[in-house]
Amino acid sequence: MAGDKIPSIHALDKPEKLEDLLKQDRGDDCLPCKVVGGGAFLGLAAYSYFSGQSQLEKQRAKIIASKSMFGMRSRSLAITGISLGLAWLGIWRLVK
Repeated sequence: MAGDKIPSIHALDKPEKLEDLLKQDRGDDCLPCKVVGGGAFLGLAAYSYFSGQSQLEKQRAKIIASKSMFGMRSRSLAITGISLGLAWLGIWRLVK
């Protein structure tokens, strides 16, 4: 404790830079953790897309008969959008 430097009033009055705080908070992430995390998101994206499209095709007759304002195209785009979002998270996890 005796060797600790007491900061001056000027140093305490000045706010810390956000970038420096984020770098300190981020921590280290090992390569296997990135690969497993990114692979999980990419696998979930693939599963979501293929499973969703399969279920959509199985329910095609009911969807068309229901005359809903959300037809096949909008539901297919929603499934694709969710899958693309999950894939983006997987790629982001691998890179960052």
